[in-house]
Amino acid sequence: MARPNYENPILVFLGPTLRLADAQSVLDAVYLQPAAQGDILLAAHAFRPRAMVLIDGQFEDRPPVRHKEIQWAMAQGIVMIGAASMGALRAAEMCALGMVGVGLIYRWYRRWLLAPDDAVAVHSAPAELGFLPLTDSLIDLQRTFSSLMRHSVISPAERNKLSAIAREINFRDRTLVAVLRAADWGPGRYSEVQQGLIAQKRADAVLALKLAPLISVNTNHKELHEWISTNTFDRDLTASGIDKSLLYNYKFNV
Repeated sequence: MARPNYENPILVFLGPTLRLADAQSVLDAVYLQPAAQGDILLAAHAFRPRAMVLIDGQFEDRPPVRHKEIQWAMAQGIVMIGAASMGALRAAEMCALGMVGVGLIYRWYRRWLLAPDDAVAVHSAPAELGFLPLTDSLIDLQRTFSSLMRHSVISPAERNKLSAIAREINFRDRTLVAVLRAADWGPGRYSEVQQGLIAQKRADAVLALKLAPLISVNTNHKELHEWISTNTFDRDLTASGIDKSLLYNYKFNV
């Protein structure tokens, strides 16, 4: 994908949370695949961004994006924004160090620090199919069940039962239909529930994209964050085939 026609762009790590075309209609940015260990470092050198928006991340086939790497980016003056999925989790963990979180899911993780990581996880198709989500996230399902209860579509007891079942299903298999089947609901009730599905992850991602230009202008990490590497982090980069000297020769305005 071509770079936007300005220097120091905003980078967005995006996968199943939001369709690429929908994201592009909200923010003119450089869109990259979900981030894994080393990707923030490599993307910084490739694009010299003024900000990065972390929405989706990898965590199965590759090691997840490291806290130390995000801290490195902020020490270089790059504004780091997180929302919706892996980004919300990392932002809640690193808000005290300067990472900016956006959205309800970020606030949820910040309030409940021991909330399960897999609440935002989904199983998705490969990159060739645009990371199409194949399952529903627990956070979206729980939001949906609570909304349906408030609108008297389901009872409080049904909400509690559906939420409990959803929590017990592995994220690779967790779908609204799977939850309803496990609850012994007849197909006749599926449609009324499906019509009320709340896509909270998507909403938070869109909000982050809308706010990213403003946040990138009003947040300055330069000279605010001292960064020191560790032997473990250096070894992990080397194991991933990444030259650790990239940690020490970055110049923002190049």
